[in-house]
Amino acid sequence: MRSMTERRRAKIEKVLGQRQKDLTLVLDNIHDPHNVSAIYRSCDAFGVAGVHLYYTHAPFPSLSRKTSASARKWVETLRHDSREELMKALRAGGFQVLATSCTPEAKPVAEYDFTRPTAIIMGNEHAGVSEELLPLVDGEAYIPMYGMIQSFNVSVAAALMLAEASRQRKLAGMYERMTWTPEEYEARLADWLER
Repeated sequence: MRSMTERRRAKIEKVLGQRQKDLTLVLDNIHDPHNVSAIYRSCDAFGVAGVHLYYTHAPFPSLSRKTSASARKWVETLRHDSREELMKALRAGGFQVLATSCTPEAKPVAEYDFTRPTAIIMGNEHAGVSEELLPLVDGEAYIPMYGMIQSFNVSVAAALMLAEASRQRKLAGMYERMTWTPEEYEARLADWLER
């Protein structure tokens, strides 16, 4: 029993040490619970420390404990009721803010520097990123596609965006460097050990 506890602690310390506190997603009125659960799983897998929820005209979906609880408990959730509140929080964190988009102004995702603190807004399944947010972003990004269907499911798109960010950060050695201050790390470690 003791060795299991030591193994679990070692895993928690390793995973927490690799968390990227300066990489985040904004879930913009995404209503499908399966999509939201899948996005949380991708965030955990790619080391995203926290997710911002922007729900102004869609209720946050009711997520199944079975499918989402394991990932959601390791990814911090921050809720925002207005665009002002959301953008204030992102700017305070020093984030470049990107919106997923297919407009002529959008650039391929790989053209952005994800070694910078970055927030990616993932739009609603039907309407995309909310119109009131687009004028406030620093850039628009898309995933190049070569098929007949020119859209990915939002959870797939989130995973692909994070995969590119993770690729860049891995090459830059960012998963080997702690993003937390010692105080932040110790506080989170104490919390994680209780989960």
